[in-house]
Amino acid sequence: MALRAALLKSIWYAFTSLDTEDSGKVSKSQLKVLSHNLHSVLRIPHDPAALERHFSDDDDGPVSSQGYMPYLNQFILDKVIEGTFVKEEVDELCWTLCSKKNYRPDAQRVLSNQDSMRLWCLFNFLADDRYPLTLVPEEAEYLLRKVSSVMPVELTCVELEEFLSQDAVQKDGLSVWSFLDVVNTAAVSRGLDGDSIRVAVEKVYREMVGNVLKEGYLWKKGHLRRNWTERWFCLKPGSLSYYISEDCRDCKGVIEVDQNCCVEVLTDRDGKRCMFCVKTLNKTFEISAPDSRQRQEWITALQTALRLSAEGRVSLHEELKERRRELREERERRRALRAEETRRLTELQGEREEQLAELELLKEAQRQAQASLQHEEQRRRSQHEELQKTLQRQLQEAQEARANLRAEVAVRDLEAEHQQRRIRELEDLHHRLQEALEQQIRARQEEETYRYTQTRLLAEEEEKVKSLLALQEDQEEQLQQTQREKQELLQEMEKKSQALDEAQQQLDKVRASRRRVDQDIAAAQRKLRQASTSVKHWNVQMNRLMHPIGPGDRRGSSSNLLAPPVRIPSVSESESRPPQKQNSLHCENMDCGDNENKEPTDAEAV
Repeated sequence: MALRAALLKSIWYAFTSLDTEDSGKVSKSQLKVLSHNLHSVLRIPHDPAALERHFSDDDDGPVSSQGYMPYLNQFILDKVIEGTFVKEEVDELCWTLCSKKNYRPDAQRVLSNQDSMRLWCLFNFLADDRYPLTLVPEEAEYLLRKVSSVMPVELTCVELEEFLSQDAVQKDGLSVWSFLDVVNTAAVSRGLDGDSIRVAVEKVYREMVGNVLKEGYLWKKGHLRRNWTERWFCLKPGSLSYYISEDCRDCKGVIEVDQNCCVEVLTDRDGKRCMFCVKTLNKTFEISAPDSRQRQEWITALQTALRLSAEGRVSLHEELKERRRELREERERRRALRAEETRRLTELQGEREEQLAELELLKEAQRQAQASLQHEEQRRRSQHEELQKTLQRQLQEAQEARANLRAEVAVRDLEAEHQQRRIRELEDLHHRLQEALEQQIRARQEEETYRYTQTRLLAEEEEKVKSLLALQEDQEEQLQQTQREKQELLQEMEKKSQALDEAQQQLDKVRASRRRVDQDIAAAQRKLRQASTSVKHWNVQMNRLMHPIGPGDRRGSSSNLLAPPVRIPSVSESESRPPQKQNSLHCENMDCGDNENKEPTDAEAV
């Protein structure tokens, strides 16, 4: 909105400059040229037929500013994108158009065309959004003081103060062309040169229109080589840029001044003094100022930039202008209030004078009445003397009656006071009774509330008792069931332990019988070896008896043919066999016994 208002101010001057007859209307051909130039400097696409379509119902006659405003808003200002164009080019175009018609300085002027254009921009910046654009004397004086504060010589003069104090200027405001003439006249009267004015105007222009909060040379410490380099710093709301020189052409870096940034004072080190740093999220910039005053000014300016960034503002002087406007409105309100109070005081003074005049008239009438009364008193004094005796007698009677009346009145006053005290006591008693009644009512209400609460608590307690009894019964049932299960488990464990004892006894018996069986097996094996030995012996004897030994025969061949070898199991083989049941062992013993008994029988048969 601020950019749109600033563009409208400049375009308004361009439009009025095309109105050569001061009729408030401009021809379509001139508006086409103006629109084309505005599209060019604002960097927006231009539609040549849009103006013709917009004013298709009109002829080729002139167009007023009110008729041109819808086209200007729809086809130009609504398409403007901030940052895509240079505002100074728009101001230069509008200044070129309006200065040819309105600005005609004399031969002794000090302001150049560039300085005049910048003062014109400053005038538009400080002017209110009311057309035709004018500047109130306070703002004009503020601008002149701002410019003169940069210059070595004060710019204000007596002629300027007299001009600003004129009634027409105070009422209607100051136009930009009158302002430029006044500045030229003041500069000539003070003997100022163009260079000093140019430097001052440029600095104020950069500060107010360019939003430069502060600029100047500072020493900055590098991040890579860590050396100190002198740079030209330029601080604006939201950014701190630094350049190689003050022409601001070669930008070496930009520091974002936002809510993530802070400023701190550093101690002197590395041969540098008056140091401070600007901290961001990623980097810390160490900076050295020429002196402590400059350091404090830079820190204050950076804090101002941080405040503007936090508040979402883009211009410090816009805020200051709003404050001055509010102060002016407040002064106007106070002035109006003072004028109203003065008017009321004047009216009250007039009423007082009228009352004094009436009082004088009443005093005069009173004096006349007193004179007539004195004359009447003298006339009646004789009558009074005649009636004096009668009056004295009546007076005595009246005094007596008055004394009686006073006594009666005193008695009645005492009775009245007593009645009043009684009434007050009754009222106090009534108030106390009412308070006691209210307290009793509140006590009954509280008692009912307590009873209700007690009843509810008793009901809740009964429910809780019932639930607790139910839980207790459930727990007792669970305990009984647990006891029963425990007894069953104990019985089962006893049975299992008895069975285990019986099994252990059987195992011991089995082991004992196994040992006995092993002993029997060993004895049987000994007997079997003895029997086999005796069998071999008897076989040899039988072979010898059956076949006599002849010449050339070998003794051992016949015996081998007749008696096959018998394998005798060893004790280790018998012990390595798996244990068998007792019956099978007894059977084997019996078989072995039978075999042992049978072998001699066979031998005998042989």
